[in-house]
Amino acid sequence: MNKTELLNKFSKDPEERIILARALDQMDRAANRSIPCATQFLSPAQRAVLEPVLAASGHPKHLFHGGFEGAERTVCVFLPDWQEPGDWTADGDLSAVEAAYPSTGAGLTHRDLLGGLMGIGLTREKVGDILVNEASAQIVCLKETAPIILSQFDQAGRYRLKLKEIPLTGLTPAPAQVKVIHDTVAALRLDAVLASGFSLARSKAADAITGGRVSLNHRECLKPDKPVEEGDVLTGRGLGKCVVKTVGGQSRKGRIIIEIERYL
Repeated sequence: MNKTELLNKFSKDPEERIILARALDQMDRAANRSIPCATQFLSPAQRAVLEPVLAASGHPKHLFHGGFEGAERTVCVFLPDWQEPGDWTADGDLSAVEAAYPSTGAGLTHRDLLGGLMGIGLTREKVGDILVNEASAQIVCLKETAPIILSQFDQAGRYRLKLKEIPLTGLTPAPAQVKVIHDTVAALRLDAVLASGFSLARSKAADAITGGRVSLNHRECLKPDKPVEEGDVLTGRGLGKCVVKTVGGQSRKGRIIIEIERYL
């Protein structure tokens, strides 16, 4: 399929079409100029939109990276034929800035910091994950965005910030906090697994799904009976995220044994 056919088939709205078009432009640029080319930052949902397009494009050589292992927001880097993923380094496309603020009583949140970055004119795709600590925050950004942050991002909330660029190796993401849930379900349906993962009545889980508030593997799903598999990611607005870690055998009562990790 050519570019137009891919966009017509895989984009469901104008926003997705723009994201996919930009990614395909970078893919073509990497092939034509024989250099690595990266997209802007993608959310997990946007990455989920892009991945089937890459499959339909013949799986061009690429990788996803967000500056550190396990980053939520990532860029997609298209590699030329001569370059292997292990030879690519994130420092060529990504930077990190540390913003220090008074630790006593500051209480700055991710929302405060992101709001401050948007306030200096940055759009969300220019900024990756923001790691918030007690006395500082670490901001992953595109390489060309770092000078803007360093020169203009001087305040978040009512607190002044002290900024400095740090190497990507200096990023210190906190370990994810999860609650492990062992349960059984009658069937591996989305409503049943969602109810188990978030301690909901199955009817409330079904209502959340049909109400458009639930995503399966970062894509909106409106079908309560959608089959769920091991490794699937379930997210819900106002609920959070959980992952189906294992699907086991059957209990004595014939129910399916599952293990879920719910992110706190």
